[in-house]
Amino acid sequence: QLSFLHFFILLKQNASLAQLTPLLARSLIHNLCLESPAMVVPYEGQSFSTLRSQCREGGRLFEDPLFPAADRSLFYEDNSIGRVTWKRPKELCSDPHLFVDGLSAHDLHQGQLGNCWFVAACSSLASREALWQKVIPDWKDQEWEAEKPEAYAGIFHFRFWRFGDWVDVVVDDRLPTVNDQLVYGHSNDPNEFWSALVEKAYAKMFGCYEALDGGNTADALVDFTGGVSEPVDLLESGSREADPEKRGELFDRVLKVHSRGGLISCSIKATTASDMEARLDCGLVKGHAYAVTDVRRVRLGTGLLAFFKAEKLDMIRMRNPWGQREWNGPWSDSSEEWQKVSKSERESMGVTVQDDGEFWMMFDDFLANFTDLILCRLINTSYLSFHKTWEEAVLSGSWSRHDDPLSNRAGGCLNNKLSYMQNPQYVFDVKKPEDEVLVCLQQRDRRATLREGRGENLAVGFDIQRVELNRLYRMHTSQQKVAGSTYINSRSVFKRVDLKEGRYVVLPTTFDPALEGEFLLRLFSDVPADCKELTVDQPAQTCWSGMCGYPTLVTMVHVHQADGLAGQDSDGGNPYVIIRCEGKKVRSPVHKDTRSPVFDTKALFYRKKERQAISIEVYNHNVIKDSFLGQVTLTAEPSELMQHTVHLRDKGNNRDNDLPGTLTVSLVTSSMLTVK
Repeated sequence: QLSFLHFFILLKQNASLAQLTPLLARSLIHNLCLESPAMVVPYEGQSFSTLRSQCREGGRLFEDPLFPAADRSLFYEDNSIGRVTWKRPKELCSDPHLFVDGLSAHDLHQGQLGNCWFVAACSSLASREALWQKVIPDWKDQEWEAEKPEAYAGIFHFRFWRFGDWVDVVVDDRLPTVNDQLVYGHSNDPNEFWSALVEKAYAKMFGCYEALDGGNTADALVDFTGGVSEPVDLLESGSREADPEKRGELFDRVLKVHSRGGLISCSIKATTASDMEARLDCGLVKGHAYAVTDVRRVRLGTGLLAFFKAEKLDMIRMRNPWGQREWNGPWSDSSEEWQKVSKSERESMGVTVQDDGEFWMMFDDFLANFTDLILCRLINTSYLSFHKTWEEAVLSGSWSRHDDPLSNRAGGCLNNKLSYMQNPQYVFDVKKPEDEVLVCLQQRDRRATLREGRGENLAVGFDIQRVELNRLYRMHTSQQKVAGSTYINSRSVFKRVDLKEGRYVVLPTTFDPALEGEFLLRLFSDVPADCKELTVDQPAQTCWSGMCGYPTLVTMVHVHQADGLAGQDSDGGNPYVIIRCEGKKVRSPVHKDTRSPVFDTKALFYRKKERQAISIEVYNHNVIKDSFLGQVTLTAEPSELMQHTVHLRDKGNNRDNDLPGTLTVSLVTSSMLTVK
């Protein structure tokens, strides 16, 4: 990956842009001129540098007025753990540090709080230096300086990605203790405090520590990265079936997310309250979040011959946030299976025989025991990368109630047929024959308002519908649903879907109607999707409408398929259609190597001339010049849905002559412009 530093070195050495490939040169210039650093917003307006300077000048340690050393920073209502004493690290040890011997997944241990989901996410974060340095910015500057004790001001800051921005959260270093022991998250080393301070900053953002009791690992992973989290139900994905191809595909996905810097978590679903945190005979714990800290293919055997011929195993390494209770099956820490792996391979994998909560499993054993997997992808939008680059669209929106159906934007899910189409709508294009599209819907989190009784997140989701190629106005009738997320009261919902070329509309909705809230919609595609909100219901009335006329009809044309087209070569041809109406046209994608294409192409026309016909022309795409295959001409008076299968005709003076092939078309016309 070529950095800007390398770029400037090239220029300094009198290298011109012509010496670079044209594409790389354009990419460098584009990133240099247009790419700006992510926005960092101070939480509640608290500036770390300003507050620290004030404390240093006044010779005092920082005391955070927004998150005081009091019970209200710990609990919503009642104290559930007894008398708590807030102490600074200097009062707990003689030589405190943010980090002792670097940052490691082994640093974290869960305290008296049901936040294994958060601790598991921190364990994953600790294995990614580029990521934790975003969450813990300027860490060297924040570290204790033994030779300059007067510089220490008892203040720290950490950053989390929230609703499109990186939020900088300031905290003081007073930590809750009972009997001189930290109550909540802590490190293996009594002199290390990064995990306790990160947890405090996260609790501040949510209102109090108790707000972290029970949560979603996927949300925490997004907060640490700005990525998108994909939940995988291992019971429904088919990966547990005796299909090595499906298992291999899933392992490749997990390996790719890990190798490209993503974060991964997993758990075993607890079906009853008594199942929660129940230890199984194999050593694993139900209802408990584990951090995935490594994924790799392990080579068995030793020596040079093994390098070329050895069997390879799909392996995954996990860590229990409790720091103990490990897997005791095959490939556990002290199992005999490790004798099949060379010493150098074991060393490179960091295999240790100790009850530190971290352990390896074969991927098959992992699938046989775990039920849920969370893959947090880091979406690469940089042009300066050898990995896949995604095009990103980010749009802010809201669900809002209104008595007027055309203004209402809180219609609920598809179960609410009368109001469903009143939800916000966002149109986007797939410009390749097929493209992988990632859609992430995030609602503004309400956990911080739990104290006021308004903290439950909404059950949200979205549907994706395939629409007319020239759709410009809001839909008023549901169309062909091609994908959709599940509805869940999580902060984020995600869907990865392969879509064929065409135009689509995504509808973010709450499950129930008439609920209000804000959301962030992110869409990632291989090429720009031109995603934007549809806000207008019909063509606008202008000062020219009286002179030029205003549409009185709306017609939807659906070209289903063609059959028996004239052959152009041995493979059949590359047909497409053009739909024409009142001087406007819509062209379908080209279908290759067929004489019976399934076009499934829709177009929408707002019409001023009721009696003017609509024509549909069929062409074959050629390298030099496209050839005409035939056409049909149809009238579209107000009617219900009408499907026609008609013979293709010639054009011009020969229009009465039949040509090979038929075209199947549906038309529906209405005098109500907001019916489609």
